[in-house]
Amino acid sequence: MGLGILASRTIRPASRLLQSQRSNFFLRTIVSKPELQSPESAAVSEPEPPTQILPPRNPIGGARVHFSNPEDAIEVFVDGYAVKVPKGFTVLQACEVAGVDIPRFCYHSRLSIAGNCRMCLVEVEKSPKPVASCAMPALPGMKIKTDTPIAKKAREGVMEFLLMNHPLDCPICDQGGECDLQDQSMAFGSDRGRFTEMKRSVVDKNLGPLVKTVMTRCIQCTRCVRFASEVAGVQDLGMLGRGSGEEIGTYVEKLMTSELSGNVIDICPVGALTSKPFAFKARNWELKATETIDVSDAVGSNIRVDSRGPEVMRIIPRLNEDINEEWISDKTRFCYDGLKRQRLSDPMIRDSDGRFKAVSWRDALAVVGDVIHQVKPDEIVGVAGQLSDAESMMVLKDFVNRMGSDNVWCEGTAVGVDADLRYSYLMNTSISGLENADLFLLVGTQPRVEAAMVNARICKTVRASNAKVGYVGPPAEFNYDCKHLGTGPDTLKEIAEGRHPFCTALKNAKNPAIIVGAGLFNRTDKNAILSSVESIAQANNVVRPDWNGLNFLLLYAAQAAALDLGLIQQSAKALESAKFVYLMGADDVDVDKIPKDAFVVYQGHHGDKAVYRANVILPASAFTEKEGTYENTEGFTQQTVPAVPTVGDARDDWKIVRALSEISGVKLPYNSIEGVRSRIKNVAPNLVNTDEREPAAFGPTLKPECKETMSTTPFQPAVENFYMTNSITRASKIMAQCSAVLLKK
Repeated sequence: MGLGILASRTIRPASRLLQSQRSNFFLRTIVSKPELQSPESAAVSEPEPPTQILPPRNPIGGARVHFSNPEDAIEVFVDGYAVKVPKGFTVLQACEVAGVDIPRFCYHSRLSIAGNCRMCLVEVEKSPKPVASCAMPALPGMKIKTDTPIAKKAREGVMEFLLMNHPLDCPICDQGGECDLQDQSMAFGSDRGRFTEMKRSVVDKNLGPLVKTVMTRCIQCTRCVRFASEVAGVQDLGMLGRGSGEEIGTYVEKLMTSELSGNVIDICPVGALTSKPFAFKARNWELKATETIDVSDAVGSNIRVDSRGPEVMRIIPRLNEDINEEWISDKTRFCYDGLKRQRLSDPMIRDSDGRFKAVSWRDALAVVGDVIHQVKPDEIVGVAGQLSDAESMMVLKDFVNRMGSDNVWCEGTAVGVDADLRYSYLMNTSISGLENADLFLLVGTQPRVEAAMVNARICKTVRASNAKVGYVGPPAEFNYDCKHLGTGPDTLKEIAEGRHPFCTALKNAKNPAIIVGAGLFNRTDKNAILSSVESIAQANNVVRPDWNGLNFLLLYAAQAAALDLGLIQQSAKALESAKFVYLMGADDVDVDKIPKDAFVVYQGHHGDKAVYRANVILPASAFTEKEGTYENTEGFTQQTVPAVPTVGDARDDWKIVRALSEISGVKLPYNSIEGVRSRIKNVAPNLVNTDEREPAAFGPTLKPECKETMSTTPFQPAVENFYMTNSITRASKIMAQCSAVLLKK
């Protein structure tokens, strides 16, 4: 039955065709050509069409591809361009290498792949539908098309869905002008939308005094969630709800307590997370950008200072793969309001009634020059502050030495610190080199508060390679798995003698890294502790030709350069017996040790702790107002660039000391910053090679054996309050709010 019906259906169309041909007298002739009978001869006779040579394209953002193994390279075609990429690259990364910028919201190169915004859709040959390029691995011979009507229509559809519930806040949104959603809707979106229903709204979350939230603008890209868990190491943010009720928030009502929380402002592609202190202050096109470095800790993070007129409006990170990648700590980002509070703007002299009065530079320097000649040379003391640049410390040291005194040092370098061998105070592995370690032993240091960017590297390494972390010191909070081994030198002694259980892991590690905190430099038994650490390093193959895992984590921006230049305290009683004390931005000096009859000169940019003991105040410029050289904890030399003019009648530190030397009768032989740097080149040549890292030339093998014994006193935390560590942060209202809210127990 079925076969008969099928046969009749097949016959009927043929009969109809014959009838129509008869009625219309249509005759179709078939002509055969010799070329069709022998295609080989036709192929030989016809010349091939010339292949179109496409001009070369530059990769997006100057990206460079490194092939660790040339055999792992695969070739793909992006819009007809052949590019070679390593195995494991995604389609989106291959497009970037080919010079094609693919729109994206959820994808971030330093975070895990989510693939939930669907904005990066491209067309791939033989694929039935557009694919998400951020989540699709590139395969050999893959032909990717990014500019076809199908890809364009897909992106327009995705953009229409994203804008469906997005509020029309652009005129009042702080992200306006630097918003990914604005840029990509203009470039890849449609000119109209079809959604006419009511837009949804979401309750704003309170994440603390730093991050402002307008969660109705959120597009659920989950960048902030992934950053919090993967980079900051805190599980504060997450996705709640499903469908139209989906929103980002904290699981319970709490603040975001990470010291890197401000980075969610940069990675948020819309205006959902913005800077609370910067809210409604300025638009980005009104600001002048200056690329410089941070001096709030010893890492030397690369930053961009945005200013308007004489005021610093905000600080944002600048990419440097070797130091801070593209993150900065909250202290670096938000301390800028301290630059306009409690500033010293005029030279001042204390009257007989104890009050300060403003005077001219000539009068102030004349008073100091008269007093300095009335004291003995060995009663002159100079102390450089933790924010001092290399030029000012060099000039201060030359001035004090010419006055006949050797009592000149920098904050954080206690009596007898060994600065002869650079390995004994530098991070020898380098900050980026920490990623190659498979075990960390932290001795008397809490990187999370001492150097947040170093801690982020350790967290990244632990997450990527399951590296083990052991810690010797007071109880502390870590944002990665860490084993607390003990609180003091006794534990260190056990490890050195091989009696501690952690020794097994230390022996089995391929690239062990020991990080010693600079807070131990202030202990009386520091030499014995450092000797014990070096014996641990030698016993466990920590230092070898292809790996140097012995590291020292400094606290202050000026410390490394000061030790290179030789600013070391010679005597513990120098301050107590001084009659003339020159404090160059030194606010953490114990002023109670200074004799009552001593004459104190304070040179600095903030009216901080030491100002109240000063007899003469000389106003100086802050790091955003001068050009200065700094060396970070790994020995990498960088320079600050002036972003705003100086406040009032302030001058650069080195210029003040140079003028004072002339009035005091010991004129220093340089008149420009180039002359100071030529002097530095004679003392520490590595400080002149900007943007270069000079590793230590020698290791622990040259150090003589230590005869001292370690005390049983437990290690103490070096930083009590992460948000207030120097004169700028102590003057900051934002940092005061963070201290009050985030450090509240």
